[in-house]
Amino acid sequence: MFLKGTKLYSIITGTCPKCHEESMFKNKNPYILSEALSMHERCSNCGTKYKIEPSFFYGAMYVSYAVGIAFAVAAFVISFYVFNANINIVFASIIATLVVFLPVILRVSRNIWINIFMHYDKNLAKKSSN
Repeated sequence: MFLKGTKLYSIITGTCPKCHEESMFKNKNPYILSEALSMHERCSNCGTKYKIEPSFFYGAMYVSYAVGIAFAVAAFVISFYVFNANINIVFASIIATLVVFLPVILRVSRNIWINIFMHYDKNLAKKSSN
């Protein structure tokens, strides 16, 4: 894929931030709620440990706030400006959007958080393709 090697690729696909080869999450479907945040301990391809330190992903809470605001603003713009909905419908659409996309927001937040601290290593990616 043309984005491979960028942080955006790892964030969108949920793959290892170092080699971009394996999914960090045990189940790729975020809507299986019992496994939504269940992650592998390490990348089976390059051995990268995902949980750098205890409670590492607590920082993703701050990211999830910003991602949630982005989803809420998108819901507002679409419902208010595109569909010309009244304020009650706009409020309901924002709440519905946040509830429906909560598992996605949580995963994207973790992906963004880990990509702040880890960087793609093309040497690891080359090893995996051999």
